[in-house]
Amino acid sequence: MAGAAYQSGEKLFSEYDSKTKNYRYKAREVLAKGILLPPNAPRSYADRQILWNAVEAAEKQWNSQLARGIVIALPRELPPEQYEELIREYCRQQFVSRGMIADYAIHDKGDGNPHAHIMLTLRAMDEEGNWLPKSRKVYATDERGERIHLPSGEWKSYKVKTTDWDDHGNAEIWRSAWAEIVNRYLERNGCPERIDLRSYARQGKELAPTVHLGPAVAHMERKGTRTQIGDYNRQIIAHNKQRIRLKEALADIGSHIAEVVKQLKSLPSPEKQEPSIYDYVSQFIRMRKEGRADWPKGAKQKAAVSDAKFAADVLRWMTEHSVQSLAEYKDFVASRQEPFHRLAAIGKEVRRAETAIRHLEAYEKLLPIHQQSKRGFKRTKEKFAAEHRDELAAFTKAVRYMKANGLTAGDADRLMAEKKRLLAERESIRKALLAEGIDPDFIGKINHCVRTVLEAGETVLQQEAVANQPVQPRKTVPEHTKESLRQKKKPSKER
Repeated sequence: MAGAAYQSGEKLFSEYDSKTKNYRYKAREVLAKGILLPPNAPRSYADRQILWNAVEAAEKQWNSQLARGIVIALPRELPPEQYEELIREYCRQQFVSRGMIADYAIHDKGDGNPHAHIMLTLRAMDEEGNWLPKSRKVYATDERGERIHLPSGEWKSYKVKTTDWDDHGNAEIWRSAWAEIVNRYLERNGCPERIDLRSYARQGKELAPTVHLGPAVAHMERKGTRTQIGDYNRQIIAHNKQRIRLKEALADIGSHIAEVVKQLKSLPSPEKQEPSIYDYVSQFIRMRKEGRADWPKGAKQKAAVSDAKFAADVLRWMTEHSVQSLAEYKDFVASRQEPFHRLAAIGKEVRRAETAIRHLEAYEKLLPIHQQSKRGFKRTKEKFAAEHRDELAAFTKAVRYMKANGLTAGDADRLMAEKKRLLAERESIRKALLAEGIDPDFIGKINHCVRTVLEAGETVLQQEAVANQPVQPRKTVPEHTKESLRQKKKPSKER
């Protein structure tokens, strides 16, 4: 109610707190105001006091969001008498057509900053004009379509909003729609100006943006008082002009470079070969070597020997299995995908079992301490808890883990047996792969090398030097081009 009274410059009574919100002194700066209703809204909501009292009455929680507020700067190039038509058309297209009620007010203090305030309702309405819920509860289900029961005894659920009005993507849609409708009005009025709400970076312009002045700073600048923000913006404007001049000055050199590049592309080049697995491993070793700059000399030598041995093993493995390129390596791994996937799954299951066993062991070990902390008088228990804070925290953590995973102290033997079975299965798979001459750990190292190089975006160079390539004759630069380049290299006296 206070927000509606402020933007409209009216005196409104709030039924929520039984207070009057009086902002009539703002009425002199309000050029136009109004309320736009969707077809199913009650006609009585055209009254601002009835509308927002109804909105406040529909919300039951103390921290409910009541409305969405939007402030829009209006273009000074348009005649003020077109402002209301512009705002009403925009609100109908973007808000009212989707079921919202829009309360707008256009302000202009005569200080060169005309703008509009828009308040939007957040609840949809049914055909009879009744407010609908903002969200509804949906129960989560498993793969069989049955509800999921939580350890707390409740059903797992989540909330789904009944409208998409709160979607953050709407901000981009509404901003783009505003630019589109304003540019249409500017074109209709014969104005050359156009607005674009994208940043310079998104527009692809290599210019630095200025900083918003704000009403106080803008007023000081109009009065002739220099401000820090104003000086900064003037420096940015000068910087942008200098960038444009430099860009124009480099146009001749750019055209010359383009011509040279065009000639170079026409020259014959040696056939490119796809990098091999050994090339990726070598690139990974070079990357890792660069990260050892501050290592001790002995550690560097030891790491270098280990890397050289691994590279030699990779080269030998490639020869034995007739694998060279990355595509051939992927085909080789894909043909053994099932055992590799099973090894990865077993690793996860073993780690999960080990975590559970660790918590169960902690529970058994720390249970006497927990029981002792419950005995005696209050001061005795507080002293004991302070002395065994870490043990009691570990016990609590173990209990939470056991409850969350449905474990009891008697599950330790079962988990140990499960871990033993998984380790035996992993060893069986490894032996089967080793019988084919495939070491899973070795394949894992190669995967790590290739993945690291690809994620780093490194350029993989061929290890074999290009030999016996014909040497191309050097391109002769015309004399007038040499003279122009020499002149550009001379230092300017003005500088």
